[in-house]
Amino acid sequence: MAMILDGTGRSGLLPGVLSRELLRGAIVGRDRPLIANWLDLELQLQPNGFDLTLREIDTLASEGQIGVSSDDRSLPDRRPVPSDEEGWFTLAPGAYHIVYNEVVDLPPNLMALGRPRSSLGRCGVTIHTAVWDAGYRGRSTSLLSVLNPNGFRLQRHARVMQMVFYGLAVETTSGYSGRYQGENLSDPDDV
Repeated sequence: MAMILDGTGRSGLLPGVLSRELLRGAIVGRDRPLIANWLDLELQLQPNGFDLTLREIDTLASEGQIGVSSDDRSLPDRRPVPSDEEGWFTLAPGAYHIVYNEVVDLPPNLMALGRPRSSLGRCGVTIHTAVWDAGYRGRSTSLLSVLNPNGFRLQRHARVMQMVFYGLAVETTSGYSGRYQGENLSDPDDV
């Protein structure tokens, strides 16, 4: 079990998955909250995780590449998908790059996994994610796949993915330090 300061400032053992109560304590009143820039804390807190909301959607406009060396990695160009005046995106079947509103700041004793909200699957849409390593900080991105042959409509700020936080058995001494550290943190409001 890992150690974390709870909302009262006391340390304690973490269970495998952080509950709503532990998440609230790691978010509210903290100098470095676990999650910042959330839109509606009570709506986004879940019994076993936290719902991330949609900030923007881009199409993939060129090919990408990943080789053995990091020097052989290149990401595809992206083009913004416009929304209507009410923030709705109309998406044809295909692959999309999405950015979340929330900023995640993982301490060295927590990692996270993301799962699409079940309503997306019921609409023929899914989100593909990677592991959020201990020590990562940034405004994350994911791949949104519209599999429904009729397309899909999605509104800006909708809750689309649940992030589930896991306590590490032993705190890592070397947290995430990859190229995506600090990604998408150009706004003055980013905590």
